[in-house]
Amino acid sequence: MKLRPDQLSSHLQKQLAPIYFIGGDEPLQVQESADAVRAAAREQGFTEREVMTVERGFVWEEVMQAADSMSLFGDKKILELRLPTGKPGDQGGKVLRQYAANPPEDTLLMIVSGKLDSGSLRTKWAKEIEKAGVLIQVWPIEAARLHDWVQTRLRQHGMQASNEAISILVERVEGNMLAAAQEIDKLLLLHGPVRLEAEAVADAVADSARYSIYNLVDTALTGRADKTLHMLNGLRSEGVDPVLVLWALSREIRSLSNMALDVRKGAAIEAVLNQQRVWEKRKPMVRDALKRHGLGRWYAFLQHCAKIDRVIKGQELGKPWDELLQLGLSIAGKQVIAS
Repeated sequence: MKLRPDQLSSHLQKQLAPIYFIGGDEPLQVQESADAVRAAAREQGFTEREVMTVERGFVWEEVMQAADSMSLFGDKKILELRLPTGKPGDQGGKVLRQYAANPPEDTLLMIVSGKLDSGSLRTKWAKEIEKAGVLIQVWPIEAARLHDWVQTRLRQHGMQASNEAISILVERVEGNMLAAAQEIDKLLLLHGPVRLEAEAVADAVADSARYSIYNLVDTALTGRADKTLHMLNGLRSEGVDPVLVLWALSREIRSLSNMALDVRKGAAIEAVLNQQRVWEKRKPMVRDALKRHGLGRWYAFLQHCAKIDRVIKGQELGKPWDELLQLGLSIAGKQVIAS
């Protein structure tokens, strides 16, 4: 049968299949689905675990040998097969079909794989596994649903949060559910089961290099050129990849370009800020930045971003950090001589 990750828990409360195939490119859901199967299996006496990783030179016959071998203590066994590519190849496909045709009673086979494409799902081995066991295809949660996912996970940890607080967390993890889960764990450790406001979430993530980049963006938007220069030099000395700095700046510039276009068309700044869901703490700096630079300047900043990207890739002469310094200072409103 096929199941979604959110259907697995209720399934495991009712039965334990002989085979589970968990595949996808969203690490958190894959990891938690596998953990749920392991926990359910242990409760039913599968106390031994053997892990095999399919890589170059892997001998597929060892899977059947491991399944047929009896435990020294007579324990039931979880045979965990890691298939990073999601493609077992011809030989692997034959072995999986053979296994699915007659799975051993004292062994649970769990295959954890990378993303499954439509072609793999149509193969005979995939259909045999689906017939004999459970196939779970994991998909990343859409950006529009991530807010609700974070809210639900906070609730599961005994916490609540304002919409602004959740929006900050969603924005900063950029769709990475594993990062979101780690941040929620950290917030629980720092604050306990309480209601979180925007300030608490922003402060909790402000001490890593990645989130210092967000502080850099905000500093530039507020027009503090000296501090912008200081922060850029600090990020450089810490060995932060200029690609990350460019990503954060270009992302913000692109957003502000869209806002500036709406303002050019006659929309009120406050209406634009609300429409773009700019949270309250950032509204003053975004408002000031839109007043400091017109649409043409924001487009010029975007062109500068494209140039920096080429410099980083070695497609154009220049020094990435020098270009980033010019861009950051220009956003802050300081006149810089173009290179």
